[in-house]
Amino acid sequence: MAHAYTPGLKVTERMTIEKERRLPLEGEVLVEAGARVKAEDVVAKADLPGNVQLLNVANLLSVPPNEIAEHMLKPVGAPVSKDEIIATTKGLFGLFKSQARSPIDGTIEAVSEVTGQVILREPPIPVEVKAYTDGTVTEAVPTEGVTVETYGTYIQGIFGIGGETVGNLVIVAKSSSDDLTAEQILSEHRDSILVGGSLVTTDAIQKAIQHGVRGIIAGGIDDADLRELLGYELGVAITGSEEIGITLVITEGFGRVAMAEQTFTLLKARQSMKTSINGATQIRAGVVRPEIVIPLASEDAGSVSDAEDDAAGGILEVGSSVRIIREPYFGQLGRVTELPVELQSLETEAQVRVLRIELENGEQTTLPRANVETIEE
Repeated sequence: MAHAYTPGLKVTERMTIEKERRLPLEGEVLVEAGARVKAEDVVAKADLPGNVQLLNVANLLSVPPNEIAEHMLKPVGAPVSKDEIIATTKGLFGLFKSQARSPIDGTIEAVSEVTGQVILREPPIPVEVKAYTDGTVTEAVPTEGVTVETYGTYIQGIFGIGGETVGNLVIVAKSSSDDLTAEQILSEHRDSILVGGSLVTTDAIQKAIQHGVRGIIAGGIDDADLRELLGYELGVAITGSEEIGITLVITEGFGRVAMAEQTFTLLKARQSMKTSINGATQIRAGVVRPEIVIPLASEDAGSVSDAEDDAAGGILEVGSSVRIIREPYFGQLGRVTELPVELQSLETEAQVRVLRIELENGEQTTLPRANVETIEE
């Protein structure tokens, strides 16, 4: 059977999922291989060096730079408090002293007799890495981090904002084509991850933030609403670091796009289950997709082999489910009916490989293979 490889989004009911949990610099790993962890558990921690501030002591004391060491009241490495005097002149008969005070709480990093400046460093910034999902630690690398393995449902979105968060899954929409509106957001949804069908509006997102909702999963979002929510135009850089008080995972695209029925049905079957989501997205080299991870009970593990999961990755063949990612059919789903081998000419006169697709409404169309991505089932 003819087949090809193309980028794809995973929508997988059961698979083994491995998540690397790495520190940004060397630190302390708190768990060992074989340990069972919860999503909220801290598995590694480190201290980022605090910010540096310069204090021109020579100017403040009106002394030559090469003399500031003899005027320092505290040595290098000593802790200091904000507004504490760290250097002073002897003055005249004990009077008319010049003083230099620390602008921060921190430590004295260095004293330069060339520039006359003292380098002060703010307190270290603690960094904690959590497990992100319930599972088992399969590898622990000292001072670096761990790998957490879980078995469950794994779904990739097409776009997202906001970082990692965990909560119980609540299905708000009645169908995959229903919008998620502000009226549907209730106070009882605090700490939950809500699932809408089609479009999620700014009003709904703002109300969700007010009620302490941790995340929203929906089919689409309007680009104008996204710009209003963030306060700026989103470029092509990686997302995930936005601090807006909520994480969004968009499964289909921009505008009012119904969530794929397969995705909606799968999420509906996982109602009330503990779910981890991450909105981080990068569409350039080194693609990063927003994701949904729903661990299953340990007794469910092993019903689908890893080999079966791996075999589905990125293969495009007759019968494959695909999503169209460019106009005029953007966001629509279909199945591949033919994969012609011969190159075909586009209106731009470019020669490309194409495929024939039957859309959900029965319409047949021919598209460049670059215009679709597979939905891995």
